[in-house]
Amino acid sequence: MNPHDTVAVFGVSQDPSKYGHKIFKTLLAKGFTVFAINPKGGQVLGSPVYTKLADLPQRAHTVIMVIPPQALPAAVEQCVECAVKEIWFQPGAQSQEAFDLAVRAGIDAQDGCFMAENGLW
Repeated sequence: MNPHDTVAVFGVSQDPSKYGHKIFKTLLAKGFTVFAINPKGGQVLGSPVYTKLADLPQRAHTVIMVIPPQALPAAVEQCVECAVKEIWFQPGAQSQEAFDLAVRAGIDAQDGCFMAENGLW
């Protein structure tokens, strides 16, 4: 993973105990261009929280999913529409339907912890 690749994190939270918050905070600290996504919007760690992927000021190369499994198919649809290249389904944020949808759309789909697999944690 190249820190110059743009990353979007679905499920960013204001709550520092939540993984969406921890992942976003760590990526910011490591110098990644990272965007927060949560339908609630708002702000986290001084950054705007976008309500959907299409609202980002630049295209995301990689998306990290930290959302409930039932929300994944709709989130993957956003990724397809926005030409995302890679999706990571974090542990607990996994759905075979969403995974298959991503693969059928030609997106590199990964089941596993983005942070651990890329040596960031």
